[in-house]
Amino acid sequence: MPDSYDVVVVGAGHAGVSAVTTLLKEGFEGTIALIDVGDSLPYERPPLSKGFLVGAEEVDSFLFRTADYWEEAAVDLVLGTRITSVDPVAHRVRTDDDRAFGYRKLIWAAGGSARMLRVPGAELAGIHTVRTLEGVARLKDDVRGARRAVVIGGGYIGLEATAALRALGIEVTVLEALDRLLERVTSPIISDYFLRLHTAHGANVRFGVAISGFSEGQAPDRVGGVVLEDGEVVPADLVIVGIGLIPEVTELLHAGAEVTNGVVVDDRCRTSLPGVYAVGDCANHANPYAEGAQLRLESVQNAAEQGKLAALDIIGRSEPYEVVPWFWSNQYDAKMKMAGIMGGYDRLVVRGDPAAGEFTVVYFKDGRLLALDCVNRPGDYMQGRALIERRAHLDPELVADVSLSLKEVQARSGAPASG
Repeated sequence: MPDSYDVVVVGAGHAGVSAVTTLLKEGFEGTIALIDVGDSLPYERPPLSKGFLVGAEEVDSFLFRTADYWEEAAVDLVLGTRITSVDPVAHRVRTDDDRAFGYRKLIWAAGGSARMLRVPGAELAGIHTVRTLEGVARLKDDVRGARRAVVIGGGYIGLEATAALRALGIEVTVLEALDRLLERVTSPIISDYFLRLHTAHGANVRFGVAISGFSEGQAPDRVGGVVLEDGEVVPADLVIVGIGLIPEVTELLHAGAEVTNGVVVDDRCRTSLPGVYAVGDCANHANPYAEGAQLRLESVQNAAEQGKLAALDIIGRSEPYEVVPWFWSNQYDAKMKMAGIMGGYDRLVVRGDPAAGEFTVVYFKDGRLLALDCVNRPGDYMQGRALIERRAHLDPELVADVSLSLKEVQARSGAPASG
């Protein structure tokens, strides 16, 4: 294995693998190293909180590529290795086992780590996060003997884990610090729908809850309950903490990169350090579909697109980041797809009936289509995403008419798309 490469990619998640496969697909002839802290072959993360947790999928089914692919590809896969420092002057990274790799270009795709609660008892066995294959494998072992679980956090990860646990017949209590589910990312209509959905499937959801610690159960050094601020103990055989992600940016920060809620990048994913890119969950960029606001997007789509973008810039095919953000979440029989960034909307319209479980919430700003949350309405998602990209203006009254497709609504609205 050489000690210097044309391109070093740190992180073998969606962003890092997208960067590497794009380079290979485009015929890049330089040397490539893909370095990851995990020991497993690169894998997709979404199945961790869905099929893998309930035993419906095995690891081989969600590997990005087979072992044979990595053995034959023109890339050195370096697993079980953490980057501990970046020298932007010497163009060199150093690892936790005291190796050093030089680079001509560095793509930082390290993602992030699950945020944990810093409270008494947080070290007890049986407290889990849903972030890595190794972590969810340990969770699966605990699930086998569990009757009661507590999920801390009412975001998408927490709710997907709740649906998986309920499918396994485990009693679940969801503890959310805010006043509604998904409060930071969607409207009250969607929050209320998912509250009804989880309640109908037997989950207990509580709001405005502050956690002060974890109590030990009958087994020594193992969690037996979640202690609330008022002293109440919510019994639990296992706990899942889903309260967000901390971007892995320390090494770039120490190297002198601009860091504000992630590594700040331009519209080609270039950091302030020469020859260094940041992509995926750890990259903070100005998004054209959020009025140019700086943000981090924690999504598979964003990770894959930014990884591709950095690779294309390296080979001289520079393109700005102008892709409509999209997301998805499967919970029970609800398949929700989201397009655009809904923050800052000044009007919303509901298409369909939330009580029937098939509806779309459409968000506007100054008459322009801003974003959509589509529950079991894939047609709205596909057409709406294209209209968001075109900066279409739609008549809200027509949008509410489900007898019309969104494409038909745009044709009848009388206002041309601006894109």
